[in-house]
Amino acid sequence: MRNLIFGMNVTLDGYIAAPGDDIGWGGPPSDELFQWWLDQERASELTLYGRKLWETMSSYWPTGDQQPDATPAQAEFARNWRDTPKVVFSSTPGEIGWNTRLVTGDAVAEITRLKAGDGGPMRIGGATLAGAAMRAGLIDEYALATYPVVAGGGTPFFTALDHRVQLDLVETRTFPGGVVLTRYETRR
Repeated sequence: MRNLIFGMNVTLDGYIAAPGDDIGWGGPPSDELFQWWLDQERASELTLYGRKLWETMSSYWPTGDQQPDATPAQAEFARNWRDTPKVVFSSTPGEIGWNTRLVTGDAVAEITRLKAGDGGPMRIGGATLAGAAMRAGLIDEYALATYPVVAGGGTPFFTALDHRVQLDLVETRTFPGGVVLTRYETRR
């Protein structure tokens, strides 16, 4: 069974986006944190996206390595992003590309099917999609890069659940700028 990982940058009060879908609250990550995320992406064999996060990622990363100010790590992230197989879950079919497949049907059923298959770790991104996977008990690991910012509202990292999920701490690390990374595994 494949491992499913949900990780994102979050505010101290637990939001991945401030009101108005504002994700600029964290500023650019430090080189160390960016490298950590790149290493995580390299270790993933498949990335699952909700529509909104897909639109954000696909608006920049297909050509991120061609930007004049791209660092070597950003160029590598862009190449890895293009090469890694992706699945986008959306009820509104649109144009996709870059090694990506669109799923318009039952996301939980498809994620369950993908988890049961052979292969390495999968990453999931997007609050709505990850929330559905959380409620279905499909997420095996959580990675939160917590920034010292309080948004006061917006899109939460954790969705409302109808049951408690017990987690075990796997890693804690502090990055420049006071960003604290914590990784947890779901206790089974």
